[in-house]
Amino acid sequence: MSSPVYARPVPPRARRAAARGGSPFDPDESPLARTRRARRMARELAVIHPDAHCELDFTTPFELLVATVLSAQTTDKMVNKVTPTLFATYPDAVALAGADRTRLEEILKPTGFFRAKANSVLGLSQALVERFDGEVPRRMADLVTLPGVGRKTANVVLGNAFGVPGLTVDTHFGRLVRRFGWTAEEDPVKVETEVADLVPKREWTDFSHRVIFHGRRVCHAKKAACGACGLASWCPSYGIGPTEPEAALALVKTPAASDTE
Repeated sequence: MSSPVYARPVPPRARRAAARGGSPFDPDESPLARTRRARRMARELAVIHPDAHCELDFTTPFELLVATVLSAQTTDKMVNKVTPTLFATYPDAVALAGADRTRLEEILKPTGFFRAKANSVLGLSQALVERFDGEVPRRMADLVTLPGVGRKTANVVLGNAFGVPGLTVDTHFGRLVRRFGWTAEEDPVKVETEVADLVPKREWTDFSHRVIFHGRRVCHAKKAACGACGLASWCPSYGIGPTEPEAALALVKTPAASDTE
């Protein structure tokens, strides 16, 4: 089996970094060099994942906000199975704020942690009604005051519902940018701050989707498909997974399979 057409030769620096098993973040790499490398990788991600998009189904900012809160500790696919019934029953913040808890928990049960999630969406909806006339605010400062809404959720809503660029630092995103050697930070807010300096602001939302797609399809948490990765030339973590193309390609997930993570 031949290697993917987007694969590149791997430079010695990447091989050495993988071999020594240390942190992929190189403190001796200059900020300019890191920025140039990051932007080259970001351009390649756009080629590898031209289909990257928000995988939560929604028609309004309110639906996206609620769906994002519900996506915690479950899959987008599962949330998309639940939300048609949820929004048919409670189409807006006013309706959801007055929801019958028993019925709401019944709808949310497949997503897991349904009692806690019922508390979150009820509190969220009530806050929207009481403080924002039932409308989802368009500012980060307002969004993060809502129950159950942090910067990650706020950036999803801002970027995908309102067109305001934002970096979505979820588990996939944090894992990959650390593997890329762009940051050594673990705290999501610090990761967001450091990556924001590397990628042009206008690209933040689409870039987030591409990184998340790459994490779901190629750069898996347990075994990365290094030998089938188009970022190999610029990634200091090359070698943490199989480098032989055939073995690596066997790990790459199709779009249909990747949405189960």
